Amino acid sequence: MRLAKNILSIVVLGLGVIASTTAIAEVKLAFVDVDRAVASSEAAKELLTQLQGEFSTDEDTIKSIQTDAAVLLQRLQKDGEVMSEDEKRRLQQEIESLNNDFVYQRQKLQKEVAARQGELFAGTEVKVRKAIEELVLENDYDMILPRAAALYVGDLYDVTRKVTEKLNEMDKP
Repeated sequence: MRLAKNILSIVVLGLGVIASTTAIAEVKLAFVDVDRAVASSEAAKELLTQLQGEFSTDEDTIKSIQTDAAVLLQRLQKDGEVMSEDEKRRLQQEIESLNNDFVYQRQKLQKEVAARQGELFAGTEVKVRKAIEELVLENDYDMILPRAAALYVGDLYDVTRKVTEKLNEMDKP
């Protein structure tokens, strides 16, 4: 996510400033996994349910194609020795056609889901930034860094759950 890269740049700059001062005061740090915070939010869960409903027909079509191809492949393996060459070739062409349909439908679905997620998650970056800013003000943090920037983060310093709670509060009417 672009937000994570921006935060990482700020982290590196901030750590350089902190390290360069001779008298380092106590710094109150926290870490957040932005992706997990967003994915755990009520809005994301509702979105997931909505997307599953919107694309269930397409998923069913893909499963049907997959099942049909599996049945034909099984038939080819089972009866292939007693089939004529023409029959084998037609069956193989049908399997190949189903495979092409499967690949096309799956890619189409993936693109549609990604586009829809992009539409529905538009503005999330602003909400996350606002949620983090509120946490900083409420808890007097000097810095909140992306969790990915650290090799290890103890639960005490992980504010991901708090960011999720803030996001949920923002979505309440």
